[in-house]
Amino acid sequence: MATQQAAMDEPSHRLTIKELISGLVEDGRVDSAKADDFLIPVRSGGLEIHPLVIISQQEWPDLKNPKKNLTLEVLTEWLAERSGMPYFRIDPLKVDVTTVTSVMSAAYATRHKILPIEVNEHTVTIATAEPYMRDWENELSHVNSLNIERVICNPNNITRYLAEFYSVSQSIRTATSENEDDIPGVTNFEALIELGKSGRLDTNDKSVVHIVDWLLQFAFDQRASDIHLEPRRDLSNIRFRIDGVMHTVYEMPTPVMTVVIARVKVLGRMDVVEKRRPQDGRIKSKTPKGDEIELRLSTMPTAFGEKMVMRIFSPDVLVKDFSGLGFSEKDAEGWKSMFSQPHGIVLVTGPTGSGKTTTLYSTLKLLAQPEVNVCTVEDPIEMVMPEFNQMQVQHNIGVDFASGIRTLLRQDPDIIMVGEIRDKETAEMATQAALTGHLVLSTLHTNDASAAIPRLREIGIPAYLINATVIGVMAQRLVRTLCPACKEPTEIDQEMWKTLTYPWKMGGQGNFCKPVGCEECRHTGFLGRIGIYEMMILDQDLRATIHEEIDSKTLRDIAVKSGMTVMRISGARKVAMGLTTIEEVIKVVPPDEEI
Repeated sequence: MATQQAAMDEPSHRLTIKELISGLVEDGRVDSAKADDFLIPVRSGGLEIHPLVIISQQEWPDLKNPKKNLTLEVLTEWLAERSGMPYFRIDPLKVDVTTVTSVMSAAYATRHKILPIEVNEHTVTIATAEPYMRDWENELSHVNSLNIERVICNPNNITRYLAEFYSVSQSIRTATSENEDDIPGVTNFEALIELGKSGRLDTNDKSVVHIVDWLLQFAFDQRASDIHLEPRRDLSNIRFRIDGVMHTVYEMPTPVMTVVIARVKVLGRMDVVEKRRPQDGRIKSKTPKGDEIELRLSTMPTAFGEKMVMRIFSPDVLVKDFSGLGFSEKDAEGWKSMFSQPHGIVLVTGPTGSGKTTTLYSTLKLLAQPEVNVCTVEDPIEMVMPEFNQMQVQHNIGVDFASGIRTLLRQDPDIIMVGEIRDKETAEMATQAALTGHLVLSTLHTNDASAAIPRLREIGIPAYLINATVIGVMAQRLVRTLCPACKEPTEIDQEMWKTLTYPWKMGGQGNFCKPVGCEECRHTGFLGRIGIYEMMILDQDLRATIHEEIDSKTLRDIAVKSGMTVMRISGARKVAMGLTTIEEVIKVVPPDEEI
C-alpha cells in the first residue's frame, strides 16, 4: 500500500483507467480475467469522464466484500486509502459556501477540478479526485498564504458542488451589488420593518430566480421537511428542518433575503406588497428526480422584515403499507378496524409535526376506491390529491369547518375528513355526519388518546353522543430512527429502561443499539423518523364508563385493562428492536403522561 509520502513522490499525472484497474487487481478487489476483458471509451458525449466513474458503471462485485458492488463511493474510499490521503464525503449543509468560494475563482477550480470545502485561519481543505495532480498546490498556497490540506472526494460530487456553490455565491453577490445602493438606512424599529421595500432589484432578476431554484432543489435533495427564511439585521439565515432537527444552511445579506422572500411570494400567488400581516400560500414544484411536490407557505412580520416558512409535502411519504409508518401488527389491525366501520368518528391526536397528516392521507388514499366518495374540508389543504374531493376553509367569506361539513353532507359523501375539530359547532356537525351514516376522520389536539373524550366534553358534546359516534382515538408521535449504516449494539441503562417501562414489566432484553454517526447521517447517528402510537378503541366496557364527569386518568386505566398499548410502551418496543433510543422516546412522550 502506497504511503502518503510515496504518493507525494509520484510524478504529477492524471489517473488513467489502466492504472486504476491494475491497482484494483493488485489489491484483490477485481478479478484479473474480468479486468483484461475491460474495454470502454474514455470519453462520452464529448465530455471527459473521470475513470473512477467509468469503472463504477460496470457494477462489479467487490471481491473483498462480495455482498457489495464497487460503487463510486467505495472506489473513492479505496483510492484515498491507496494514495495515503484522507477520504472525505462532502456534506453541503456543513460547508460555508461564502467563505470557501472566496479562496479561488470558479474558473481556477473548474480548470483543476478541485473544490475548497473548509477554511480556517491557517489552512484550507481542498477536495480532489486526482491525488497525483499537484501543479496547482504551490501557486494557490502562495496566493492565499494558507496551508493546503488535500482530501479525496467522489469526483461526481466535486463536479456537482463546484457548479452549485459558485453559481449560488455569484448570484448572491450579483443580487447584493445591484441592491445595496438602494436599501434605506436602518436606524430604528420602523425602518427595520420596512427594510428592502425600496430596493431596485426585481423578483424576476436572473440571480434571484437562480437562488430560489437552488434553495428548493437543495431542500428536496437533503430530505428537508421545512425551509425557514429568517431575516436578521445584517445577515439573514436559511435553515432546514431535517428529521425534526434544525440545520443552518446558508447566510445571505438581509436585502437579498428580502427579495428572495418576495420571489417566493410571487410563486405562491401571495400579496408581495403587504408585509404587515401574516399570509399563506402554496407552490407546486418538482424534485431533482422529477416527482411533483407541494410547498405550503407561511409568512410572519418580524422586527427585521418578513420571516417565511415553507413546509414541504411529498407524495413519497404516503405509504400503501402501514408498517412503513411504524405500525406494529396489533396497531395496524386496530387502526383498520376503526376506519373499516360504515359510520362513526375516528380521531387522530398529537401536536403539530407528529405525523397526523401523513397518517390520515395514507388512510384516505387507501379508502378512496372508485366506488367510494371521499370528501375533505381542510384549513389549509395540506396536499392536493386527485383521488378525493378537497375543500378549502375560507374564513374571509364565511366558509369555516362547520359550514364546510354542512356543504359536504349535501354532496353524497361516504367518507368525510375534517382537518381539525376546534370548536363546538364543528364538533356538532361532525357528530351529525356520523349519526347520519358517514365515516368521519378528524384530528384533535390532546396529549394522549384518553384525553380526547374529556376534550370533546369540554367543547360541548354530550356524553351520550360521544358514546353513539366515536369509534376510537389514536394518539401518535414521531421519533428519530437510528442510522442503519452506522448504529452499533449496546447495553442499555437499566434505570432509564425501568423509568420508561414502569409500571409495565418489560424485560431488559432486546436488540438495543446506540447512535454512532457516519457520512450517511451527517454524523448525527439518526436517519429518518418513525411513528409511535396509542390506540384506544371504544369497546363496550369503555363506552359503559363514559359519562358527564369522566376524567382522562380513569378512562386511560380502563383502556389499558382492555388491552390498549400506551405510547411509552410502543416506543420502548421500538427501542428493543434497535430502531431508536430510550432518550428519543422520552423526549417525545408527553411529560405529563399519567402512568
